Amino acid sequence: MRSEVAYGNTLLSFSIERSDRKLLSIEVNPDLSINVIAPHAVEITAIEEKVLKRAKWIIKQQQFFEQFLPRTPEREYVSGETHFYLGRKYLLRIRLSEENMVKLKGGELIVHIKELKNTSMIKVLLNVWYYNHAKRIFENCVKESIKEFTRYDIIENPPITIKRMNKRWGSCTPKGRIVLNPELIKTPLMCVKYVIIHELCHLVHPNHSKEFYELQVRMMPNWEKWKLKLEKSLI
Repeated sequence: MRSEVAYGNTLLSFSIERSDRKLLSIEVNPDLSINVIAPHAVEITAIEEKVLKRAKWIIKQQQFFEQFLPRTPEREYVSGETHFYLGRKYLLRIRLSEENMVKLKGGELIVHIKELKNTSMIKVLLNVWYYNHAKRIFENCVKESIKEFTRYDIIENPPITIKRMNKRWGSCTPKGRIVLNPELIKTPLMCVKYVIIHELCHLVHPNHSKEFYELQVRMMPNWEKWKLKLEKSLI
């Protein structure tokens, strides 16, 4: 569902997502889109009023993200192209082989493939490689990070889903499942840790309340540094 409000000469168009959460929240995404997450009982007029009240902040956030546009051009999946893994640049090398596989060696990300010009297969092989590494590293990171939350009444081993998302690095469902974007594996490890800490904090405080941010500071005092770095890595 979508709606829009006028703030001066600016028209703010936003999507509305209904949730079981008690409080309404507003998100501005790196692509400048606006997403409102609202409880089922909140009427559209009340949502629009809330967006108007936050209009100045919304526009400021959009201006911040705007400086990082346009996005990185589409990948061609050819030798010499730059790809990222845990924040580091690697040169892509495509090599003819009897077996399809991907290896990380030195400063190169090497794709061994049976057909050199099969770019679709190269893309699939890379995506599978990224996914497998993301799953292993994310799970280990959650396992280590959750040790800091032992004093809180949360799930000891929260279920984790690796899922590609267009506008989010991570999310936490009302049932306590943590969803992480596999693209996150291309950013520095501390950015990965920041997103995981952020979502674990949501297991304690579902909304972005004062208490939520106080907890996040306690768990990662320099979280703003990594949030900023992450925001420069547009999805």
